Amino acid sequence: MKAVMIPEAHKIEVLDVPQPEIKQDNEVLVKIKRVGICGSDMHIYHGTNPLATYPRIVGHEVTGEVIEIGSNVSSLTVGDHVVIEPISYCGTCYACKSGRPNVCKEVSVFGVHEDGGMREIVVLPEKQLHKVDPEISWDEAVMAEPYTIGAQAVWRGNVKEGNTVFIQGAGPIGICVLKMAKLNGATVIISDITNNRLEFAKENGADYTINPTEVDLESKIYEITNNEGANIVIDAVGTPQTFELSVKVASAAGNVVTLGFNEKPSSIALLPITKKELTITGSRLQTNQFGKVVQLINEKKLTHAGLITHKFHISEAKEAFEFVEKNPEKVRKAVIIFD
Repeated sequence: MKAVMIPEAHKIEVLDVPQPEIKQDNEVLVKIKRVGICGSDMHIYHGTNPLATYPRIVGHEVTGEVIEIGSNVSSLTVGDHVVIEPISYCGTCYACKSGRPNVCKEVSVFGVHEDGGMREIVVLPEKQLHKVDPEISWDEAVMAEPYTIGAQAVWRGNVKEGNTVFIQGAGPIGICVLKMAKLNGATVIISDITNNRLEFAKENGADYTINPTEVDLESKIYEITNNEGANIVIDAVGTPQTFELSVKVASAAGNVVTLGFNEKPSSIALLPITKKELTITGSRLQTNQFGKVVQLINEKKLTHAGLITHKFHISEAKEAFEFVEKNPEKVRKAVIIFD
């Protein structure tokens, strides 16, 4: 079967690899239909993902069809459409016992620490698969995992109806955060340096959009919020500068959520954190968000609405990564198809 392998940074290959088989009675064999290309996949390709190991079959935004089940599988049958929850964990460390397996000390992410879904067939434990209504198109289902990232950030920020949320970055993850924040009843401000991304955010429910190259962002936030600041600031850019700005524009008693993996330090005074009694929160992967997201997809309350802009056959995977790399202004979400 075909698989997309990154053997080392800046190199990508479509290889023939052995087809996996069910070895445990709780396992499920899945024929892959769609795999999204995520920013973290691009970081693995560029050699800038500090968590990845090589060689690696990438892909963690995955949907497919069940073609075989183990003898002890009870929640799925052959023919079911599923999305993949891409994390496994120990279940015994402090994080796991605290209900936060996404930051388990031994967490393993499908497509990052272990081979992922950018191949024709995968085998996974039943607990990592979530059934999707077969009437939902593959293009809609493949967005489940990115939506869980947005759902996690909104949960970590404790976003509630009536809150004002400021999202930095209107890329794919920023849009997923936007969709989830609007479903929670928030007023949403979003910023980006690219106007077409801001226009798309407006189409997807953003109440206010800001291009920081055109106006003073800090002043604009306080103008929009009647000098209160944003109750929740979610940084989907993840640079020292955006994190520093998050603290500046958060309201008193506010929450700052960061999704970034940037290793460069920020320079933030303690005074505004203490004075405003801010909560500074990290958000990584997702915790128990798949059930909610799949339900929203099944109810058609979550749709990609143009978020997927490009599709490539698995045989064109190399061209797909190169296109995403060279055309960031054109690509919202690119997807590898296996049909």
